[in-house]
Amino acid sequence: MDNPSRDFSITEWLPLRELAADKDIIFGASARYNQVISDEQFAALFAQECSVLVPEWELKWSAGDYQLRPSPNEFDFSAADTMLDFAQTHNLQFRGHALVWHESLPQWFQQVVNHQNAEKVMKHHIETVMGHYRGRMHSWDVVNEAIDYDPIASQRADRLRQTPWLQFLGPDYIDLAFRIAARADPDALLVYNDFGVDYNTAMDKAKRRAVLGLLKRLKTKGTPVHALGIQAHLHGDSLDFDPKSLRQFLKDVAALDLKILITEMDVNDSQLPRDIQRRDRIVAGVYEDYLSVVLDEPAVIAVITWGLSDRYTYLSEFHPRSDHQPVRPLPMDTNLQPKLAWNALARAFQQTRKR
Repeated sequence: MDNPSRDFSITEWLPLRELAADKDIIFGASARYNQVISDEQFAALFAQECSVLVPEWELKWSAGDYQLRPSPNEFDFSAADTMLDFAQTHNLQFRGHALVWHESLPQWFQQVVNHQNAEKVMKHHIETVMGHYRGRMHSWDVVNEAIDYDPIASQRADRLRQTPWLQFLGPDYIDLAFRIAARADPDALLVYNDFGVDYNTAMDKAKRRAVLGLLKRLKTKGTPVHALGIQAHLHGDSLDFDPKSLRQFLKDVAALDLKILITEMDVNDSQLPRDIQRRDRIVAGVYEDYLSVVLDEPAVIAVITWGLSDRYTYLSEFHPRSDHQPVRPLPMDTNLQPKLAWNALARAFQQTRKR
């Protein structure tokens, strides 16, 4: 996978947001409150490189130290509001993640929510949160990861994941969530977001079929879903990338009159060689190979990385290297300097067609 002679040179050193915007594509990244509020150097770099900010934790029901929904009748928007202020100050768009998900639920959820009140709880959450940011959001991940992690082994014909929402409300909870969201903020782009559709493995192919099946059912019902979010958590050591099959999947999604956003992109390097130069070349190659295929599809309107700098990445905690070396999955290194991965993104934007 490592080609020492591969060329990652670029013709124009401009911020990624400008290179993407030149082709009518949005580039951005996720970040957490403390990163943009307390780290001035990182905040300046983020404002320079990105055109959209996604709060990584602060708009989930509960994540880390942040409790958007600390109790059934209480909401705390303080952290997310501060991030919105940062975005508006720096002319960044704001994107919401995520309204309905089976993870990041607060402790009270299990004790309080049941078959009788689940619809009311979900409706109250979507209306309150989207209403608070009405007219100020580029897009929302309305439903996140509703398809089974292993659709091959799923016991359901529709391959829906066994979640509290499915248990309490049945499969129509997805349609219901989007209809509530469309009323709460008619101007926001409403996204179904999921992972595991990037490669040509049996599991990923099954996940693609299941995601397409879900989107087709939603469109048939008239559900106001506007886009598919593809997380694109990629693996530096995977040999199962097949451009032809990925292109076809993207075409099938676009044929449903849906936009496509790459929503959480990074490249896991935990299994790659220790040598940093080799590792960075492989990671950059994965970025460029993937984006050269994805950006060929005109329906793809955004590329968002899950973090901007290796200084702040969830992979450090959840997928550390066995040799204890720092992970390097993102465009910028821990010193906020561009890596070959940055070049790969820049090249992909420069070489794609204008939307």
